[in-house]
Amino acid sequence: MLVKENGIMDQPRKEISTGVSSDDVVLSVRHVSKKFCRNLKRAMFYGLVDIGGELVGNRKSSGTLRKQEFWAIDDVSFELRKGEALGLVGANGAGKTTLLKIISGLIKPNNGEVRVRGRIAPLIALGAGFNPILSGRENISINMSILGLTSQQIKERFDKVVEFAEIGHAIDAPVQTYSSGMSARLGFSCAIHTDPDILLIDEVLAVGDMNFRIKCYRKLAELQSKGASFILVSHSAASLLAICKKSIWLAKGVIVKTGNIESILLEYENSFTNHALANLSNKNSLRTNSENDAFIHSIGLKDGKGKGVDFFSLGTPSSFEFKIHAKKQLEQLKIVVIIRSNSVEADYNLNIDSSKDGFNFNLQEGNNNLMLEFPYCGLKAGSYTLKATISGKNHYVIDAIESFTFVVKNSTSEVNSTFFQPRNWDKLPS
Repeated sequence: MLVKENGIMDQPRKEISTGVSSDDVVLSVRHVSKKFCRNLKRAMFYGLVDIGGELVGNRKSSGTLRKQEFWAIDDVSFELRKGEALGLVGANGAGKTTLLKIISGLIKPNNGEVRVRGRIAPLIALGAGFNPILSGRENISINMSILGLTSQQIKERFDKVVEFAEIGHAIDAPVQTYSSGMSARLGFSCAIHTDPDILLIDEVLAVGDMNFRIKCYRKLAELQSKGASFILVSHSAASLLAICKKSIWLAKGVIVKTGNIESILLEYENSFTNHALANLSNKNSLRTNSENDAFIHSIGLKDGKGKGVDFFSLGTPSSFEFKIHAKKQLEQLKIVVIIRSNSVEADYNLNIDSSKDGFNFNLQEGNNNLMLEFPYCGLKAGSYTLKATISGKNHYVIDAIESFTFVVKNSTSEVNSTFFQPRNWDKLPS
């Protein structure tokens, strides 16, 4: 159930029981659940059954799942107050976008209710609702009227919308001729110029170039200073930390935890590394090779004291130990190590060529140990894949390991950093 107060639908507002004045609460989500069916034909059948049940007033309880149904959102409750910014974090499929669509009224929950005070501006799939054969000018009028503005209000704000979106040169061209970035900028501009009380932002702060993104952040800060509230969905820790102070962690439609944004992000990121650790098997297993002149026997992780560890810790001395077996003496070799993040959020790379560091090495017949030492592990928390290649003269590849997986864990609060930077502070005398 969606109840809007001081918005499109005006109804007497029930008092919301909180520890503070309910006058500050602009959004209340109470025990909201939403289920979907994985089979299209069965979903259509269930839809007809539910509509028929509502028409005759005999709809069965929505609290149980039917065949091939699942809970996209399961008993979610929280409140949003005036001027507050709330970050939603969770893996793909956690239910974040579904929750925003329920709050905005795009889809109806099966159970629970959403109470809204004021105007909502959903920044979800920007530009998706535009009519491609109509011009930008016409789409602005249609889009902003849907968001609750009168014709006079749209006329007064039209020039500001076009100026902010930076599409004045194409305002009378059909939207189907726009690039995806132009459509997204126009959608963003329409939404923020409706004087919204609540903004629902779903992965849309990456629209446009750097200057436009800076302008977006500046406008959001301006709206927040005027009392607007935000719910932000993003896989970017930097975006969440820049805007939000509180966070909700969703997993499979259920709230895992709520709290301070930094502590939630730290636990969320560590959950990936813990999962990766649980799924790593035989990562130091011995490897045999009877064809090459030399081969990497195993790779191990060491801490600053040379002790074997299961993972690296951000900001601490760390080393890779390469155990190499040579069938004969080999000279003037190099090793290239490429480290790539397994995260879908970013693509951090570290490409290390020992020869470029002035380190060419010889192998004696039998077992050899080679150490790659980091005074500090600078990689942010996450799961990584290492590729190692041993080469001789003329770049002749002797042996390679394609995918050695390892984990970096973060025991600090620097979740908004992409690497660890050792530093010292000092105050010079005046």
